[in-house]
Amino acid sequence: MIGRLKGILIHKAPPWLVVDVHGVGYELEAPMSTFYDLPELGREVFLFTHYAQKEDSVALYGFLREAERRLFRDVQKVSGVGAKIALAVLSGVSVDEFARLLHAGDSAALTRIPGIGKKTAERMLLELRDRAADFASGQGGGASLRGDAISEAITALQTLGYKPAEAERMAKKVAAEGDEAPAIIRKALQAALR
Repeated sequence: MIGRLKGILIHKAPPWLVVDVHGVGYELEAPMSTFYDLPELGREVFLFTHYAQKEDSVALYGFLREAERRLFRDVQKVSGVGAKIALAVLSGVSVDEFARLLHAGDSAALTRIPGIGKKTAERMLLELRDRAADFASGQGGGASLRGDAISEAITALQTLGYKPAEAERMAKKVAAEGDEAPAIIRKALQAALR
């Protein structure tokens, strides 16, 4: 099930955010591409959502852009790819960059995204390459203390599949004075792809 959600952003701690809609709090999981552009807490936010129900669980995912939601759904159609890897893709690269990697057949770059091994990267290229142009065409485009921001970034990187020591190294290497967690995470993920 897919839809839209409009409300007040009341909590954000990657990969989770909570939106208040007329007194009801909706907890959503979101990729870092969404976290980078979220408004400040207490501000209105509009999210495209994807609701997933399985035998033993339900999950709600949120995206700022329709192209991200579409990519999230399409990536999961690849054999062996679930929501966790789909979120890692969107946290590691933009929709346009993912389309470029597919078009170029760059499986090596895809394997640098946590959770994607060589075989999964090859399946993605095989099953999604023809859709690369579709992905690209739809892309639209509170201050933390430094220690808290780094800790938050480390936790988010671990959630994305990095080992604790690796996540800590990545976050500390790129963190600059005044960076909030989303900025640290973005820089760490970009550095991992180089």
